[in-house]
Amino acid sequence: MDCIFCKIITGEKPCFMIYEDAFTIAFLDIANDVDGHTVVIPKKHIRNILDCDNETLGNIMNTIKHISNHYINDCGYQGINILNANESSAQQSVFHLHFHIIPRKDNDNINAWPDFTGSQHRLEEIHKLLKLC
Repeated sequence: MDCIFCKIITGEKPCFMIYEDAFTIAFLDIANDVDGHTVVIPKKHIRNILDCDNETLGNIMNTIKHISNHYINDCGYQGINILNANESSAQQSVFHLHFHIIPRKDNDNINAWPDFTGSQHRLEEIHKLLKLC
């Protein structure tokens, strides 16, 4: 398999490891675009959240929470953004499930929220299409 994240897990590729447990690892994003930009992945190869079993997803969320609390309680950050993309249409670039933690400080001038241009359909139409109950 030619997955960059699997190669990081096996040690074939180096990383700046932040955290590791039996199920997950977390490391700094090599883009070096935001201080502390961290990627959290499961140790087993899973394409994205759509293919992920509940136990693995729970392990990933526990790791995200643990690291996020550490960044806020011990590292001087005031908040975090958690970002995730699933499939090409959502701009997933590495097809191994991963979440980005973006540590935030007040007035850091980082805009981590998409600039949406507006819905194409009325709320009633979308509600009818999407509702589960």
